[in-house]
Amino acid sequence: MRTRVNSASRLTRSPSYKWIVAAMAFFAVFAAIGFGRFAYSGLLPSMQKSLGLSDTATGALASWNLVGYMVMSLVGGLLAARFGARAIVTIGLLITALGLFLTGLSGSLTTAAAARFLTGMGNGMVMVPAIALMAAWFDARQRGLGTGIVPAGGPLALVLLGPLVPRILGTNGVDHWRFAWYLLAGITAIIGVVALVVLRDRPHEETPRAQPKKTGFADFKFILSSRSAWHLGFVYFLGGFAMLIFITFFQKRLTADLGYSTAAAGNLFLVVGAAGVAAGVIWGGISDRVGRGKALAVNLVMQAVAAAIFSMWTTTPTLIIASLLYGISTWSLPSLIGAQCGDIFGATLASASLGFTFVFAGAGETLGPLVGGSMEQHFSSLGPSLALSSGLFFLAGVAALGLRDVRRGSKEDVCALDSTLAAD
Repeated sequence: MRTRVNSASRLTRSPSYKWIVAAMAFFAVFAAIGFGRFAYSGLLPSMQKSLGLSDTATGALASWNLVGYMVMSLVGGLLAARFGARAIVTIGLLITALGLFLTGLSGSLTTAAAARFLTGMGNGMVMVPAIALMAAWFDARQRGLGTGIVPAGGPLALVLLGPLVPRILGTNGVDHWRFAWYLLAGITAIIGVVALVVLRDRPHEETPRAQPKKTGFADFKFILSSRSAWHLGFVYFLGGFAMLIFITFFQKRLTADLGYSTAAAGNLFLVVGAAGVAAGVIWGGISDRVGRGKALAVNLVMQAVAAAIFSMWTTTPTLIIASLLYGISTWSLPSLIGAQCGDIFGATLASASLGFTFVFAGAGETLGPLVGGSMEQHFSSLGPSLALSSGLFFLAGVAALGLRDVRRGSKEDVCALDSTLAAD
């Protein structure tokens, strides 16, 4: 037993253990976001039919998920800064698993909304700490690369869900969509247990003096009064609003408006996921070289082009191109925001500051499906909803160009740059 403990201790103290932590954070997002949020798009048509939901109601269900996500993104970030990312990520995964299971049990709009809200709460407790954890394990020279790995778990889930969901829907009778939620819940719970074993809150330190201090009220006041934090939040609000219109109604646009089969729509969703698996690493490396703001701007404009194509130029070749563009770009948005938070606020405040920006993202993501679903009901098509998505992506890209490059600065440097700091 002593040999096992010593071996485990040596492993976690190794400089290369940061890659194991990054991989575990990747799989945490794979379950929490990939299963907890993105599975909804593929299961939506069958779930809508079974529960007798209107178009507006289906958008509202996605929004309830995002309300829970928005609430817990800030709270989860603060809790992680106080109690450690390992504990909060684990608890978040288990809550997500429970929410997925209850979604499968739901029999009405009310129970489904409650289950989606609970799932969103779990999502919010995972995404923020998992990304922010990279600020403790990777220095500024590799921070974009490290944070880029983590959100790529979402598209990996899409790679699996694209072909898997149509097969589940075709082989399990009238309640096929319920079985899918149960299966995803079980996998998520297992990943939660593994995360508890594998994750560590920081690299091993030889002396207690080197351990970072706990966050306090003065630190949160610093975040609240930082113009950089509000700027990032505004960019994320626009990007989140646009992203959730696109991702929620991606497959429904193909099946309901354009006449594609469920299997064909699932294959295009697979393209989005496959393109995004390696994209986080690519964009992270780009941001390490050219700066977070420039990388964000290009990233968001690419998403604007993809949404415009889905809205107006709907031939099969153009839809494939749009799916590739969207997959290459969309999954990297939270990692680029997270890297910028780590640059500005450091490892100690990375979770709290990223949680602050995720509140803006959550607000946008909550409004996106509601507005998109209402526009579909009014226009009897999702084309106008996707045109709105494109315009918002473009505005977010323009706003991102104004972000300051502080990759080589410290928290004190940013204090000097920001003129509206909180008083102690």
